Amino acid sequence: MKTEALNAYLPILLPEVKRIAIEAGKKIMLVFKRDFSIDYKKDESPVTEADLAANSHIIKELTQLVGHFPILTEEQARLSFKERSNWETYWLVDPLDGTKEFINHRNEFTVNIALIHQHQPILGVIYAPVFDTSYYAYQGQGAYKDIAKEQGKKISVRSLPEIPTLAISRSHAKGDLLAFIENLGEHKIIQTGSSLKICYVAEGIADLYPRLWLTSEWDTAAAHCIINEAGGSLVKTDMNPLLYNTKDSLLNPFFFAIGGNKHNWAQYLPNI
Repeated sequence: MKTEALNAYLPILLPEVKRIAIEAGKKIMLVFKRDFSIDYKKDESPVTEADLAANSHIIKELTQLVGHFPILTEEQARLSFKERSNWETYWLVDPLDGTKEFINHRNEFTVNIALIHQHQPILGVIYAPVFDTSYYAYQGQGAYKDIAKEQGKKISVRSLPEIPTLAISRSHAKGDLLAFIENLGEHKIIQTGSSLKICYVAEGIADLYPRLWLTSEWDTAAAHCIINEAGGSLVKTDMNPLLYNTKDSLLNPFFFAIGGNKHNWAQYLPNI
């Protein structure tokens, strides 16, 4: 599909993707409120019945939308690059981002759905079920946040204050990240899980999310679109753009999610 035609579809797709994410979140919450079993994938990462229920629902609903684009989800990431390399436009989904937070009965997990076109996210929806909060954007139209019945609040990054606030992971605050933080000097920290870290930068609660640990492309894609439209950026640690579906591995390089500033964050990196 040509880019111009695709852009015309984005305002039609967005409310449908928001609906799908919220419905998937409700399925996740049915499991969250009771005892549930935990399995482990070949890479030893955990998966629960909530992941699988959300995954099935999202796939079923996305296949019915206009465009009929291919779908790549965390729970079905077995496609070879040879097959994926032919995709110009596709859905990239994490049905339950923050499975470890979910397992530990913390609230900071999300549903992430992105539309990728020519290696870049052009639509993104994130839904945090416990908070009944949606973050969403599509290319050229700004970024927004819904909290329960409060609809359509526009969000944007903030200018860098004298003392920056970092959003960091609860699970990966170690190693290179600790060295980076020590090099940075005076700062504040917000610890949270899932793609909410990028969303906090996008809405001006934090100024930087330094990710010096492994992530996969479905972890970042939806939030990447949101932070772009909020006036920030998501870049590799060499400050070059982070792109999608360009190689066999679906792992991201280390990256920065940056708010409203052009600060040289790479100068604080340890030797990695």
